[in-house]
Formats: sequence, C-alpha cells, structure tokens
Amino acid sequence: MRGVYLLTCAVLLCGVHGRLRNSTDSSGILQPSGDPLIRGSSASGGHRTRRRRYISQSDMVAILDYHNQVRANVFPPAANMEFMMWDNDLARTAEAWAATCLWEHGPAYLLQFYGQNLSVRTGGYQSILQLVKPWYDEVNDYVFPYPHLCTPRCPLLCYAPMCTHYTQMVWATTSRVGCAVHTCYNMFVWGAVWREATFLVCNYSPKGNWIGEAPYRVGVPCSACPSSYGGSCRLNSPQTVLCK
Repeated sequence: MRGVYLLTCAVLLCGVHGRLRNSTDSSGILQPSGDPLIRGSSASGGHRTRRRRYISQSDMVAILDYHNQVRANVFPPAANMEFMMWDNDLARTAEAWAATCLWEHGPAYLLQFYGQNLSVRTGGYQSILQLVKPWYDEVNDYVFPYPHLCTPRCPLLCYAPMCTHYTQMVWATTSRVGCAVHTCYNMFVWGAVWREATFLVCNYSPKGNWIGEAPYRVGVPCSACPSSYGGSCRLNSPQTVLCK
C-alpha cells in the first residue's frame, strides 16, 4: 500500500499521532527525553539494510522554494516572517540521521538545538514535494492564535492529531533549513516492515514550536522585520514578500 507518513519534532515539541513523547519542565517547554538511540537497530531487534540517496540540487531548490512560498502566503499575514535559506550544516546532520533509516527523531542531543520534520513513503517519488506538501496540509486543521487569545500564553489550536509540521514550516524566526532524502530497505514504520521506503529528514534552525507562543506576528508583511534586517524585504515575486 502506497502512502506518506509524517513525524515531527519541530524543536522541543515532539509528537507521534498527537501524543507528546517528552517530559515537561517547570517552564512548560518540552525537553528531549534523552533516550539512547541504537544506530542500525529497531525496537523489535530486526536487521535492516540501507542505501544512501543524497538529495539532488533540484530537490533542494524545490524544498526551499516551497517553504518560502508557504511562509510568504500565510493567513493571517505575517509581519515578521523571515526569508528561509538553505544550510549545508543542517543538511549534513539530516543526512546522517536519514542514513540510520530509523522512523523516529534524532539524534537526541541535536534536538536541543534544531527543529525536525520527518516524512516517509513507500517506493520512490516523482517530486520531492510529495513528501513535503503533507506538512503544509495540516494548515486545514490549524487555527492561528490571535493576540486576544494569548493571555499571556497562546493556545495550540489544532483540530487533528498534529499541526506542528506546518507550524515549524511557518515559524517566523526559523530562517534556515537543510534536508536529506534516502532510500531505505526493510525499514520499520508503525510496526510494519517497508521493503523499500523513501525517507525525508529536514532540520530547522533556529528552532520553533515553542509552547505558549504563536508562530509569527500578525500584520502587514515586512512591517515588523527584526532590526538585524534593517527593515528590508525580499521580493521574489508579487506574491512572495519576506524579511531579508
């Protein structure tokens, strides 16, 4: 059966089917559990083999352009949405994790610093966006927390098992992304063995999805860019205006 499955750990907010996997400290921010992960093994102890599939230039461009299109066209509009750039260091860490073919987040020590979205599908793909667009589709179940709802913490208004793939994509201060895609053989996904799977890992920095915060500030695009941007905007097209 062909399909796409998602897993998110968009920085300190990790979920599987809407359940939080990590412990919460007194500040209300979820902290990584720190459980050791064994490279090349599974929960059932089965053996896996893997073949590395490096991300192509065209896939890299498609992922980056899609993120910036999504970020520029959020509703309500964002006043402080930053232009997202590709980060080779993040891509290398994503590549190292994708090579493990483990359907879980990691490595744990890096999740203190990075956000992470995962996607997997059976077989190959015609477009890398087949693995990325389901993250955006969570917008259909997400309601933006307007300022009057934040007293002072903003609620997470998600009417589905998960919306944090989408919110990581549109977290205003997350300005860098790096991804890797691999073909995995005998990969364990939700208790089943997938003989051939395409596994996408995207790492994000600075991390987003902080509990109690909205993903961005509502307002006229580029009207509240960080001071480091000098109030300037990047105009890629009439529909793409972001702080740059």
